[in-house]
Amino acid sequence: MAFINIEIKAKSENHDKIREILKSKGADFKGTDHQIDTYFNVKKGRLKLREGNIESNLIHYERENKEGPKQSNIILFKADAPSSLKEILAKSLGTLVVVDKHREIYFIDNVKFHLDNVKNLGTFVEIEAIDKEGSIGKDKLLEQCQTFMNLFNLSQNDLISVSYSDLLLGK
Repeated sequence: MAFINIEIKAKSENHDKIREILKSKGADFKGTDHQIDTYFNVKKGRLKLREGNIESNLIHYERENKEGPKQSNIILFKADAPSSLKEILAKSLGTLVVVDKHREIYFIDNVKFHLDNVKNLGTFVEIEAIDKEGSIGKDKLLEQCQTFMNLFNLSQNDLISVSYSDLLLGK
């Protein structure tokens, strides 16, 4: 399944406040997932295998490293046997880095929210406005991200331009 989303990632020490806002907006809480994301060496974009109780997927994505809302072009494959797939990918491509996080997952319509606690990095919030059918459009997705950035009182200084994998590799 291929789709686009517009997303932001920000450092956040305000998970309690963001939870309250999400609840007040009727967000659908999907649960807390302990996710291990294994990134593999690839020539173009990023390739990661996510192993979690709620989400287990092989994900390839391309995204600019810039602060603020940014577009991701994503191909997602549901991984039913992630450990076997991980072994194949690690042997054939090599492992780049492993991201270990606990993630609370919420939805409001087509917008997905993550409250993340990432091992060795800290706490973050992600907002992903998702267009799976190509019917919403980039402008509306950008508007949705900006609305929630304002609602969560995220400043430009809070925004992260790179992935958790890049932050860990930079340590």
